[in-house]
Amino acid sequence: MVYKSQLFVLIVSITCSFVTLAQSPRSIKFEKVPTENGFISGAQSEDKKVMIFKGIPYAAPPVGERRWKEPQSVQNWNDVRKCETFGPNAMQGKPVPFAVYTEEFLIPAKEPIEEDCLYLNVWTAAQSVDEKRPVIVYIHGGAFISGSGSVPIYDGDAMARKGIVFVTINYRLGIFGFFSHPELTRESPHHASGNQGILDQLAALKWVKKNIAAFGGDPSNVTIAGQSAGAMSVNILDASPLGRGLFAKMIAESGANVVKGQFGGIMSLDTGEAKGLQIAKAAGAATLEELRNTPAEKLLPLYKGFGTVIVDGYVLPESIPSIFKNGKQADLPLLTGYNADDNFFPGPTNLTAYKENLKKQFGDDADKVFQLYGANNDEEVKVAANNLSRDAGFGVQNYGWSRIQSDRAKAKVYLYFFSRKVPEFGGTNKFGAFHTGEVMYAYDNLKFLNRPLEPADFELAKLMSSYWVNFAKTGDPNGKGLPVWPAFNKDKGEAMTFDAASVATKHPFLAGLEFLYQRAIK
Repeated sequence: MVYKSQLFVLIVSITCSFVTLAQSPRSIKFEKVPTENGFISGAQSEDKKVMIFKGIPYAAPPVGERRWKEPQSVQNWNDVRKCETFGPNAMQGKPVPFAVYTEEFLIPAKEPIEEDCLYLNVWTAAQSVDEKRPVIVYIHGGAFISGSGSVPIYDGDAMARKGIVFVTINYRLGIFGFFSHPELTRESPHHASGNQGILDQLAALKWVKKNIAAFGGDPSNVTIAGQSAGAMSVNILDASPLGRGLFAKMIAESGANVVKGQFGGIMSLDTGEAKGLQIAKAAGAATLEELRNTPAEKLLPLYKGFGTVIVDGYVLPESIPSIFKNGKQADLPLLTGYNADDNFFPGPTNLTAYKENLKKQFGDDADKVFQLYGANNDEEVKVAANNLSRDAGFGVQNYGWSRIQSDRAKAKVYLYFFSRKVPEFGGTNKFGAFHTGEVMYAYDNLKFLNRPLEPADFELAKLMSSYWVNFAKTGDPNGKGLPVWPAFNKDKGEAMTFDAASVATKHPFLAGLEFLYQRAIK
């Protein structure tokens, strides 16, 4: 009986040990994290509170025979792969500061620029894989021809400290990411070509879905976020049937293409193929094989203008305005908005030229537009022309997205208007609330700016990043101690205006936006 009692105690002890092990948190160690392709190691922040993994491959290098093909699977590795430095950036021109865009807005000068660019980066402060923290996958802007996930103002440290598993990605750009050609279309099993960069983004999201739990993230609670071309990417992923199930929420800052407007950025497959043939001729390549053998440096300058997304029948079955008009988008919780000086085309600077320009652009609607964006003298024209060009571009797109989603009443949308005049190097703020100016506030990255910041700037960064974090967690930016941000609806037209003092109020340009929206959907 003694032996039986001892055996019983031993069995109970072992069973309890297994139960304890099963219930104990599975810790995350930066020296060894499992992914589907093998173990990786990263680094820690100086205070050891954040783990950082840089240059994780999410697809095979798109070089040689893989140039212009859909992203392919990564080859597995056996040893622990060091992921302590950013991977190469996508092919693009050398980053050079210009206008208001100083170094913190650009790829660090010493980082390599190569075709082999399909890497992502992860910041996490989770201690256990069981924490299931909300995830933000940030898609960089740059007109689809420039940019990188390693740009300083996209750093994920601050968001990781606020409870987010933060991911940035690189994707193919310019001629390598948005190139269409008849031979590419024929070789594709989907009879499509031209959206390689968007397919890269989808591949990165699939990687996140499969692997982010190992970093303490929740694969069922992923928010895709982006600014400018990154916001347009969010818009495209919302419209594309290929994005279903890969994300649960969306943040789009200054970019969309939901209604017809002054933005180009979208073309038909036929037009894209014709453009591809012109580029091939300029490259002296008679066949696709010759194009794939052409050095990347020779091809890069042949792609002119901004990157252009193709209505290819695969990534985009039809145009984005058509998809939204017919209610075929994913329709998920959305936080979106634009900036008071989101404008690259300021227009005429004298009253006579301004009125003439309105007649050319708006025809019979010119008088109505002048009522909404009017001026009494040349000095006022500068402001009016800026406001109109901004609202006819970024404004009507982000407002239109809010308007459409609010009308459907399936998922809530929160609209903002960023009007803080961002301090500039040297103490000026002549560029105002410029394009991209909100990013370092939204992700609490003012520490990267070498500018004369004021206490109000840090308070604004604290406020905006809190809204962004709350939205990623729950789909609602509101939280304890924050000014109430009401969901948008067309009757009240409320938006959160971000400035030294931030408040939710009727959008200051609501009448103009509504007119431009109605005109665009006719």
